[in-house]
Amino acid sequence: MAREGRGGTTRTEGIYRTLRSDILGGRLVPGERLKFPDLCERYNTSVGAAREALTRLKGEGFVKAQPRQGYMVTPLSHSDLADLTEARTEIEPLVLRLSVEQGDMRWESDAVAAHHMLERTPFFAEGEQGGISDDWTEAHAAFHLALIAACRNRRLLDTAKAMREEAELYRQWSVSFGQEPHRDLAGEHRALLDAAVSRDGDLAARLLRDHISHTTRLLITCAVDEPNTEQGSPARE
Repeated sequence: MAREGRGGTTRTEGIYRTLRSDILGGRLVPGERLKFPDLCERYNTSVGAAREALTRLKGEGFVKAQPRQGYMVTPLSHSDLADLTEARTEIEPLVLRLSVEQGDMRWESDAVAAHHMLERTPFFAEGEQGGISDDWTEAHAAFHLALIAACRNRRLLDTAKAMREEAELYRQWSVSFGQEPHRDLAGEHRALLDAAVSRDGDLAARLLRDHISHTTRLLITCAVDEPNTEQGSPARE
């Protein structure tokens, strides 16, 4: 339940963070309708705070608004994932290469610290068989964002961040992400960090391109195309 604060900003921030966490955690699933009466009851919040939070989530690609139908969790599909991946493998490696070239010692230290946190955060949620933990999801995002943070081209950086946010939905969509018997996900992250702090921008960009493409291949193989979630049932039990 989102905590209510004294001001509207606090209420909006609370509902925003809780909604975002529930979407990424699979508790609100792709295509699920987000009706204001249900949201207000579920999160003990006002229509105004819920509307502001949904507007913010819409801007990040987590929810969509349709005329006369209101808001819904962004629907997912193989074709959209393929388009997103094509764009990401062009832009995000470029942003990473620029970040490696332009980053200072503070950037390097932040990247190392973010990786340290990721390595030590449990992948699975306690008591949720097969579910990725919210803490790992946050640590994973923080690590990748730390790697690209030194890019001085704000337009490229903002575009890369926005597409990475959308990709988080797809990682939660598959029950198999991070569980491939022959994939060393932790090793991929370590290799990315090593290339970055060694200031090998070309290698870092290539590793990131492979990292993104590998995850997409897994999702398309394992995830059902355009899942029917009208009933709002969880993606994972």
